[in-house]
Amino acid sequence: MTSMTVPAGRIGFGAMHLSATPGSAREQAKAVARRAVELGVPLIDTAHLYGGGANEELLAEALFPYPDGLLVTTKAGVARTGPDGEWRLDGRPDILRDQVDQALRRLRLERIELLQLHRIDPEIPLADQIGTLRDLRDAGKINMIGLSEVTVDQLDRARDVVAIASVQNRYNALDREHEPVLAACERAGIAFLPWRPVAAGTTGSHAAFTTVAAETGATATQIALAWLLHRSPVMLPIPGTARIAHLEENLAAERVRLTEAQFRLVGGDIAARPDRA
Repeated sequence: MTSMTVPAGRIGFGAMHLSATPGSAREQAKAVARRAVELGVPLIDTAHLYGGGANEELLAEALFPYPDGLLVTTKAGVARTGPDGEWRLDGRPDILRDQVDQALRRLRLERIELLQLHRIDPEIPLADQIGTLRDLRDAGKINMIGLSEVTVDQLDRARDVVAIASVQNRYNALDREHEPVLAACERAGIAFLPWRPVAAGTTGSHAAFTTVAAETGATATQIALAWLLHRSPVMLPIPGTARIAHLEENLAAERVRLTEAQFRLVGGDIAARPDRA
């Protein structure tokens, strides 16, 4: 499988905020992850960067054996290999191979269904980084390959090496720097997983969100997520939280339906795809 079908349930869960610290915080984190699965999230996103793999271990402890229909995706390509042991982009093939092997062990998997390159390392040829992931796929350790924080050019060059199933870029109704990347994903049928899907200020003073929230009976956060779902059929937001109540609020956004006028009010001059109007 080289492509990812956006599932019927279109709001995933970003696990970055879950605490792996032993004690009550860890137990609460596991409860949040389990509640996400109970509510039917189709995808949970983690990364080697999140605690150096501790977040991956937490998810396995909470959820393994994983239920059918749940896609647990992780990211590689950031490592503690800076001059003083600090985190830095590191796309060297040996680092990527090692992090994939670590993720397989921590997540208790024989194959990672979706492995995303956390960032493209500018010091390593892009073809070497993507080629390493392709080789890991061919070896059966990865099923699908995704990218994070890429430009259209980088996406195109990566697709010359291997099929790309997903792109995880920063995107929300108030921050649309990566609009061209979203358009490229739509053309190619690539899933788009926006991180930071709810912009700062959305739940506070932004008039459009509060107006539409009052009209629909939803919260401003739910309007922000509903806007993304209305925006594109390849969109799969991955909001994160460490609280069950917030998780439930986020996932309930899937039931919010915006009119075209409400969509335009929140997003300014942007228009939805014609087939979504």
